[in-house]
Amino acid sequence: MTRAEFVERTKQFALAVVALVEALPAGRTADVIGKQLLRAGTSVGANYRAACRARSRREFIAKMGIVEEEADESQFWLDLLIARGATETERAIALRQEASQIVAITVASIRTARRTPRSNPQSAIRNPQSTRSAFRVPR
Repeated sequence: MTRAEFVERTKQFALAVVALVEALPAGRTADVIGKQLLRAGTSVGANYRAACRARSRREFIAKMGIVEEEADESQFWLDLLIARGATETERAIALRQEASQIVAITVASIRTARRTPRSNPQSAIRNPQSTRSAFRVPR
């Protein structure tokens, strides 16, 4: 899956979460769980976009960790909605499966980033501080 395809996939996941939350019945429980799901579900795509703009491998891995956490949290809130019968079960199950696949893709991406050699190794030129230079600055 390309970066652009995953950006689109996480965006579609966020839009589906928004639609599901808007369709929840009015009530205290649905409001609280819905807000949590809305926050987590929309955060997946936003954080993936941030990961794509990471300035280093370390930053990329950290931001992808957030994507993983938010997708996993989305699964939790969807599980609660399903267990409470607060939403269309088929719709919520489909979203839960999508969140699960996003977690799997994200974990695989993190593992790949951790084991792939650096793309820009350090320069072979060294600046040893302990050796004296033959070059002298005139006074």
